[in-house]
Amino acid sequence: MRRGRRIAVDVGDARIGVASCDPDGVLATPVETVPGRDVPAAHRRLRRIVEEYEPIEVVVGLPRSLSGREGPAATKVRAFAREMAKGIAPVPVRLVDERMTTVTATQGLRASGVKSKKGRSVIDQAAAVIILQNALESERVSGNPPGEGVEVVI
Repeated sequence: MRRGRRIAVDVGDARIGVASCDPDGVLATPVETVPGRDVPAAHRRLRRIVEEYEPIEVVVGLPRSLSGREGPAATKVRAFAREMAKGIAPVPVRLVDERMTTVTATQGLRASGVKSKKGRSVIDQAAAVIILQNALESERVSGNPPGEGVEVVI
């Protein structure tokens, strides 16, 4: 397991959830929800978060259908991740499978008593936490960085 903080990003049309972990990769915690409608502003805010947290990598959740296929949402996220990789280079960006993370986050928040209206602002953060925990576990088990790397094209 590589030592170093990681950042996870759950990209949505309206909001972008952000989470980070400790340098030992043990515990993922929510950071913030970035407004997602103004994409250039979202990228600026994410760059500032990366500068502040100094992660060894950023993992971005890649939405896939339950069958594993990629649809229009995955195409959007891939484009977002490529743009992000350009903006934060040399910090690497990796795409990791995020199937069911928002559903799991929503169920967990509901179970803890968070109402759906109030929960919208934290569901994306909770999904980013789950994405990061899954990525950390994947690396712990396999010994390899999680998911697939995003190539920086300038």
